[in-house]
Amino acid sequence: MTARVLVIVNSASSGPRRLGAWLEERGIAIDAVVGAEQALPLTLDGYAGLVLLGGGLMPDDDERAPWLAAERALATEAIARDLPTLGICLGGQLLAHVAGGEVKAKTGPIERGATPIRPTVEGRADAVFSALGDEAPMIENHQDMITRLPPQAVLMASSAAIENQAFRLGTKVRGVQFHPEASAADLARWDDAALRGEGRSLPELIAAAERVDDHNTAASRRLIDAFADEVQEETAA
Repeated sequence: MTARVLVIVNSASSGPRRLGAWLEERGIAIDAVVGAEQALPLTLDGYAGLVLLGGGLMPDDDERAPWLAAERALATEAIARDLPTLGICLGGQLLAHVAGGEVKAKTGPIERGATPIRPTVEGRADAVFSALGDEAPMIENHQDMITRLPPQAVLMASSAAIENQAFRLGTKVRGVQFHPEASAADLARWDDAALRGEGRSLPELIAAAERVDDHNTAASRRLIDAFADEVQEETAA
């Protein structure tokens, strides 16, 4: 039986990228649903995994993104079933939100570009987050943050500026603030003018990401491969 993963795309300009390619290389079928253009499934029946991608929204920003209500319902189902799940940026914030954590808009330090991510003791022992080793550079692009994890969540990784970079619910539901699907090359599409308004230089961000691209790619691939292992185990169960 072919393993299938539902990927919810919250920003039409920001799809699965290399994450999708890596899962497909493992023989996993990807159903990518763009929330703004397609109806989300009513349940996760038939899926062995769920990926919630990022987007410039809050988890309950239903007026701007009406599909978020259905996405929250699927996230709640995934948590209840302990289905292999990876929530990225907004996706991770949405997991935290539905599980009883707190997410605030435009709060705390803004992180852009390659950022060192250091797993906790629990993260280094985790089947997926151990892929980061002692530390790995990951692409960040956020100004909203998870200010409080859900009561049942376990902190998996932090950056120097942001404590809640990664967490786990149950044994197979994980949220991250960083972007394992994004590489240094993806930064070329970022808004240079907006970054200048923050006092940042896009060429400098790109150059810094390129310097650690090999490390970033290797760690990201290990992380997605470990997620793929759990998806395939779910299919075989």
